[in-house]
Amino acid sequence: MIESATGGRARPLGIAIGGLLALAAAMGIGRFVHTPILPYMVAGLGLDEAQAGLLASANFLGYLLGAMAASIGRLPGGRRAWFLGGLLASALSTGAMGLVGSMPLFLSLRFIGGFASAFVLVFSSALVLHRLALAGRAGLSTVHFAGVGSGIALSAVLIAILGGAGLDWHVQWLASGALALLAFILVTRLVPDAPDGLPAAASAGAPAKVDRRLKALIAAYGLFGFGYVITATFLSTIVRVSPEIRALEPVVWLVVGLAAIPSVAFWAWIGRRHGNDRSFALACFAQAVGVVLSTVATSGIAVLLSAFLLGGTIMGLTAIGFIRAGELTTGDQRRVMAVMTAVFGVGQMIGPTFAGYAYRFTDSFTPPTLIAAAALVVAGLLVIVVRRPGS
Repeated sequence: MIESATGGRARPLGIAIGGLLALAAAMGIGRFVHTPILPYMVAGLGLDEAQAGLLASANFLGYLLGAMAASIGRLPGGRRAWFLGGLLASALSTGAMGLVGSMPLFLSLRFIGGFASAFVLVFSSALVLHRLALAGRAGLSTVHFAGVGSGIALSAVLIAILGGAGLDWHVQWLASGALALLAFILVTRLVPDAPDGLPAAASAGAPAKVDRRLKALIAAYGLFGFGYVITATFLSTIVRVSPEIRALEPVVWLVVGLAAIPSVAFWAWIGRRHGNDRSFALACFAQAVGVVLSTVATSGIAVLLSAFLLGGTIMGLTAIGFIRAGELTTGDQRRVMAVMTAVFGVGQMIGPTFAGYAYRFTDSFTPPTLIAAAALVVAGLLVIVVRRPGS
């Protein structure tokens, strides 16, 4: 157990669960609940695909700038204060989406939510993984990263229930924000303030040294951001506009979330057996298959397989990417995590707007989705080709 600043004892499992709840609220709900709610907003507000893409891109722009801010060497206060502040901002901006009705306000709130979620991912991961390592329980990091899948699954059930009850997008956003706020309250108890060998401030630490393998991983991580996001943003909409599989709309996002929960443990196991670079590459290739299936699927089995492959790789790639970056880094790992998150943010910011406008011109999600799948294949190849410092 870890001694807290107030003299209490923080159990490693409690810290890991606190990290899980933080990622569930800020990422699984704050970022991704937009996907199952989007069809209700499209129906209720008459949004077109380009406007829907702008909403997603506003969130991802905030995520990008939040990651860049999180990379600042010296920030006042501790890591816990920053990630809890981000968690609260994420919950409030999510709930506030149900209280407004204009595109400028929607864009502003999604931007705030994206900025906040980046802070939560970077600072909670740096803090939680550090405390678990100090306690000799680094393996519990899989619990922390399972939070995103748990949040996606929980939000999918919530939106399906509310939608089935005839409640519109206003109520869906408000309920999602309330759920995230509850998680914030629990996290403040599960992740107490504690020094854990860290200075009170989030110090810059030694500059990170970067070799070719880390550069390749960072580039691959950006391609992953572009490759996954079109399907992650529009999957529910794609299902809704396809008469053959429309009945699966309430289920498909739940499958994404359920597949994501054990995915970190699975890809970590692959990494232990074959190396984290190969694990990252294999996950990229599997996700590429799922992305292609999302747009060419004409059967229920195919679209559910697409959802499974998407959910089963998103957080696996995120976690393995962070773990592999840590292996390749000497110096301040938080700053490398923030750079990875920022590059990822560039890719995922471009994706939805590109897909929305491509749909406007082609009346199909197929062309941008195939380009996204190609980006994932390139990402996987980058990581396995550049495997030695001198390669």
